[in-house]
Amino acid sequence: MSVDLAAVAQLLNATLDARQSKQAEQAIKAEESKPAFSLALLQIVAADSYPQTTRLASALFFKNFIKRNWTDEDGNYRLPADEVVAIKRELIGLMISVPPSMQTQLGEAISAIADSDFWQRWDTLVDDLVSRLTPDNAQVNNGVLQVAHSIFRRWRPLFRSDALFTEINHVLSKFCSPFLQLLQNTDLVISQNQSDKNILQQHFSTLNLAIKLFYDLSCQDLPPVFEENLASISALLLRYLTYDNPLLHSDDEAEAGPLEYVKAGIFEALVLYVQKYEDAFGPHLGQFVESSWTLLTTIGSETKYDVLVSKALQFLTSVTKITQYAQSFNNDAILGKVVEQVILPNLSMRESDVELFEDEPIEFIRRDLEGSDSDTRRRAATDFLRQLMEQFEKLVTDVVSRYVQHYLADYQKNKSENWKSKDTAVYLFSAIAAKGTATAARGVQSTNSFVDVIDFFQKNVASDLTETDAEAILKVGAIKYLYTFRSQLTQAQWQAAFPLLVQCLGDSNFVVHSYAAIAVERVLYLTDDNKQLFIPRESVQPLAKDLLQHLFLLMTKDSKPEKIQENEFLMKCVMRVLIVIRDGVLSIFDLVLTNLVNITKVIRHNPSNPRFYYYHFESLGAVVRFGAPTQAQKLETAIFDPFAEILADDVQEFQPYVFQIFAALLEANPTGTLPDYYQSLFSATLSLDLYNSRGNVPALARLLTSMIPRAATQIVANNQVEPILVIFQKLISSKANESHGFDLLECICASFPTNVLEPFFVTILSLLFTRLNNSRTENFAMRFVRFYHFFSARDDKGLGTELFVTLCDKIQHDVFKPVYLTIIIPDTQKLTRPYDRKTAVVSLTHTLANSDAFVTRFNKGGWSITCEALLKLLINPPLPPSSDAAEAFLIEDRDVEDVGFGVGFTPLNTCKLLPRDPFPEVQDVKAWVGAYLRDADGRTGGRVAQFVQEKLSDDAKAALGLVMQG
Repeated sequence: MSVDLAAVAQLLNATLDARQSKQAEQAIKAEESKPAFSLALLQIVAADSYPQTTRLASALFFKNFIKRNWTDEDGNYRLPADEVVAIKRELIGLMISVPPSMQTQLGEAISAIADSDFWQRWDTLVDDLVSRLTPDNAQVNNGVLQVAHSIFRRWRPLFRSDALFTEINHVLSKFCSPFLQLLQNTDLVISQNQSDKNILQQHFSTLNLAIKLFYDLSCQDLPPVFEENLASISALLLRYLTYDNPLLHSDDEAEAGPLEYVKAGIFEALVLYVQKYEDAFGPHLGQFVESSWTLLTTIGSETKYDVLVSKALQFLTSVTKITQYAQSFNNDAILGKVVEQVILPNLSMRESDVELFEDEPIEFIRRDLEGSDSDTRRRAATDFLRQLMEQFEKLVTDVVSRYVQHYLADYQKNKSENWKSKDTAVYLFSAIAAKGTATAARGVQSTNSFVDVIDFFQKNVASDLTETDAEAILKVGAIKYLYTFRSQLTQAQWQAAFPLLVQCLGDSNFVVHSYAAIAVERVLYLTDDNKQLFIPRESVQPLAKDLLQHLFLLMTKDSKPEKIQENEFLMKCVMRVLIVIRDGVLSIFDLVLTNLVNITKVIRHNPSNPRFYYYHFESLGAVVRFGAPTQAQKLETAIFDPFAEILADDVQEFQPYVFQIFAALLEANPTGTLPDYYQSLFSATLSLDLYNSRGNVPALARLLTSMIPRAATQIVANNQVEPILVIFQKLISSKANESHGFDLLECICASFPTNVLEPFFVTILSLLFTRLNNSRTENFAMRFVRFYHFFSARDDKGLGTELFVTLCDKIQHDVFKPVYLTIIIPDTQKLTRPYDRKTAVVSLTHTLANSDAFVTRFNKGGWSITCEALLKLLINPPLPPSSDAAEAFLIEDRDVEDVGFGVGFTPLNTCKLLPRDPFPEVQDVKAWVGAYLRDADGRTGGRVAQFVQEKLSDDAKAALGLVMQG
């Protein structure tokens, strides 16, 4: 059954139309199982007869197909061997021949393949790339360099290891010399074609890629070939840092051109060499400092230069960390010049910033927030200033303070005209006042001892929060000041400042009310040294109704799905309010639930902002956490239909969240039969296809384990135990999902009568033993040990050690003994969670007291080894987690990453499964063990006491004697 190219191309076209994209994607997925499907996609990419859009869609689909299907989690190929070979053979040549937009997609596919295959399973790749390099064909060279960059850039964030350096050395030995020759050739072509715009642009693209590769190849260690040629490489970098040609100038003031990209890339590489290879690079450094200074004092303020300026400032910042270079700034007059000529021009607000504030407010906020604006002029200028502060704190404070006072005075002369002066003053002051790295949890934690943060706020900033006619940007600056220095205010000061922030939520300006939401959320998260909230729940509860109602109104002003989701900061604030007020939500339950459900109904049609919908589902999770114990029926009624539609429409981005919330809702009321709502859902969770999406598995497995206890009787009656065990088998065979497999197995054993499971037990244990023998992981071994103790401790439910030994004998006689001695006993001491250790104590105690096998078959050492393991656990008897620890998730923070749609799994904090005590009747563990063994001794005619005397060492006798005395 071969792939129909024309049909696939037609489906790819349909994916570009929003009205039919979902159906088209599902239809293409049906084609995926056909032989050579991936090669068919590459044929479409290569064929000029198809429209560019179709070819690009095919390249995109190929990339995603490879990411999903190249290897399994153990590194084995999912595709047939001949298809793997063909892809590797064809991909490089194809990528070099297609337009840049397709190159990018194919490059990512190559990078995905390289993650698993390079270099041992693809050792011809570098030779293949080198063989394709040409003296002057820019299109071919650019394709080769794009491929090389897509592979070698993977090294940048990695930690040093022998395997990594083996790979890097393999590349350097083959690639470095041809790469340096390419640099020379490119330089020559550029110098020979100064007046040919087309050739210049092509070869500047080559130069841009080459400089990125120069960084890649140098990121872990200085390549010997580069070190030998550092003088000529430095000369080339310097030449292009100062190079200019009107033919390469960008006509658009907002868009950087080839010159800016190349120069920014050079500065990035220079920062690396300053930070890592200053010994070797030091002799060449001075000329770059001079040229960067010239660039910064002469370059324009247009937006197109922003990245270049920020990279140049980052370079100066890294140089200033070197004492000998920093000393050149240790002078009042020189520092004044630095502030005036470099820092102020890049730190002051420009007209383009004001336009961004007004026209693209959400973009303004994202650029301006801590850490997200690393490539803006303001951030880079601030970092440079702070580095100077680290070297000369008092001198920089004095110089900058003069400018702060100058700008504040200028503002006072004409507040309406000179408001930018105040913005500059507040920003400058913040830059020198903050020390260290601001954290997401607490903001700035250390300040400059030569300034008073609170005094400055009260005298110069607070008024912008209270004056109704304050300039919007100044109001944002005031909010950001509070947000930045939030941990510097005392609790009493926050009691006064918090209502001002809440008031700003009512501002009509998008940035003002968004920043207010950001600040309110962070302040509600703020705790003191005793983990007590700065703004206590009692202060928030009276405001909660109006606060939440207003936030929902702001979010839903425009009812289009993408507009509702635009502002994740508002939804994060909703989430935080709900977490803080906890069960206070019950007094405004209908308001909150109705709004969250209505938003769900709208955004499911177009999930477009992963951060927004993460916070949205965390908010729903909070409502479930605190509302479900008393409002389960209302919650089920409200959320079931919209959630069922999400599942029916296969909205993959939302499915893992839906499963988690359904599970949390069930777990909040774990008794009784399964409500009717869940009957159809239960059948769906038995579909193996759902478990093929990695993002679904953790949530699906949890939902299944939350339904089984409440539907056990129906499951047995409907013969559904076996399909559940098939899912267990699928989960347990995967290293990524083995923990979920064990969760399901423990749930199965706890929920169904032993006689129902009897026919399956041998198969279950055989699967576990096969994994233990063939592909054991540390986690698998620990979960196996935990499962054994769970099983052994439940002899009162028909399980227990005797049954486990009997089942092992059915697999192989006496196989239990080596498993017990080499895995269970040693790894029991590695159990860390209190309830796991408690279960092990119960298990070992039951074994000593009740097991005939340990008396008749394993009596030579089994009983004494078991007793010693129990005594070791009792040295530090497991204590239940404190209620504080159990509830800590409520103020835990997570910055969700933009996970790939339908691929990643993000757990919901508010739906986190809290640990449950499997033996609540056992409180004082030592006392319980003593009482249980005394009782067993009585039941067995003194057998326990006899074994103590016969089998234990003197130390063990004494230790157990203390336990049994009670």
